[in-house]
Amino acid sequence: MVKFAPLALAVLSGLFAAPAFAEEVPILKIYTYDGFAAEWGPGPGLKAGFEATCGCVVEWIAADSSIGTLRRVQLEGDTTEADIIVGLDTAIAGEARATGLFADHGLDLSGLSLPTAWTDAQFVPFDYAHFAFVYDTDSVATPPKSFEELIALPDDFKIVVQDPRSATPGLGLVLWIAAAYGDRAPEIWAGLKPHILTVTREWSESYNLFLEGEADMALSYTTSPAYHIVEEGDDTIHAALFDEGHLAQTEVAGILKSSDHQELARQFLAYLASADGQKVIPTTNWMLPVVDLGADLDPAFAALPQPDKTLVLSDEEIAANSQRWIDEMLAAVQ
Repeated sequence: MVKFAPLALAVLSGLFAAPAFAEEVPILKIYTYDGFAAEWGPGPGLKAGFEATCGCVVEWIAADSSIGTLRRVQLEGDTTEADIIVGLDTAIAGEARATGLFADHGLDLSGLSLPTAWTDAQFVPFDYAHFAFVYDTDSVATPPKSFEELIALPDDFKIVVQDPRSATPGLGLVLWIAAAYGDRAPEIWAGLKPHILTVTREWSESYNLFLEGEADMALSYTTSPAYHIVEEGDDTIHAALFDEGHLAQTEVAGILKSSDHQELARQFLAYLASADGQKVIPTTNWMLPVVDLGADLDPAFAALPQPDKTLVLSDEEIAANSQRWIDEMLAAVQ
């Protein structure tokens, strides 16, 4: 496939028109989720920053979720128009790699700053945060410090979570509980059931229920309070830190083998993980950068409490067990 946009030359005005010539400019087509490509998301800033140096056009093509982008590429196979997918995460990176559709990025990522060392040959990380339940200090003075403390609260203490089949945070919660409790995960889900107000399809639905006061806590991220501090001047939203530790979600980008623009795609991934690209991420995607931005990181992020313990699951563990863990969760809460 050839993906080009015409860059029109100036046409002389007056008595005659100059011959029309056009310089072909490569279009880098990137599948991502809708929030990333939105005018308030990182997409516009990253597009402007990369286009200023690449002599190309960046075109975002949005799906309703990062899982949706992977499903679309799986259906399209080698005929996909995408050069890159941006927005997969570590919970589904193993599944994505197993499709055989992604190329090695070939980048030196030794300078990254992440909770765990990064060695992935296909995927480049661009932000991360730990999954956490958020609460409002105006209504919850003493949050639970573990899943078991949450379970022990009166049944009228309500939480909202997301469906692991459609929302990456929902899948993240399933993996978090599995990493923390192993074979006891079904027991934890059974204990949580009386507290679950609802299971929503996407994160935004459940978070809005929380903000409207329908639930005491919502599954989100340790970085979510930064949004309220920066955008609203509100410091009452906090993340509850659990003694078991927390699972981190790292979002990643990968190049499709079928892309006609392999080198340009690599340049974009290098830019995405560079300091210039990373400056765009925190206050548009509300996640932590994967490089040390120093003074360029908004103080609201630097002040956020972070878990003492980061839980880890390997790609192999996720691939072998995630469907069973999802089934256990659904059986317990339905």
